[in-house]
Amino acid sequence: MGLDNKVKELIAVGASVTANCQPCLQYHAAKALEFGADPEEVATAIEVGKVVRKGASAKMDGFAASLKDVPPTPAGTKPPVCCG
Repeated sequence: MGLDNKVKELIAVGASVTANCQPCLQYHAAKALEFGADPEEVATAIEVGKVVRKGASAKMDGFAASLKDVPPTPAGTKPPVCCG
């Protein structure tokens, strides 16, 4: 059995906060309420997203600091592994 729509939307609420996507958060919060979530559940999903975002941000800040002596990638080239 899969997740119901309410749970999926609450997960999407947290993911939207983690991704810093305001339009996504607005959309998924409204959909979660539409599928029967109460405002407290939406608020909890937002808080979970904030905790995940904070942890990921701290890890990235530490990683970026460790690269301070790495020369930048030359203009017009792409690093060997990149998400963009």
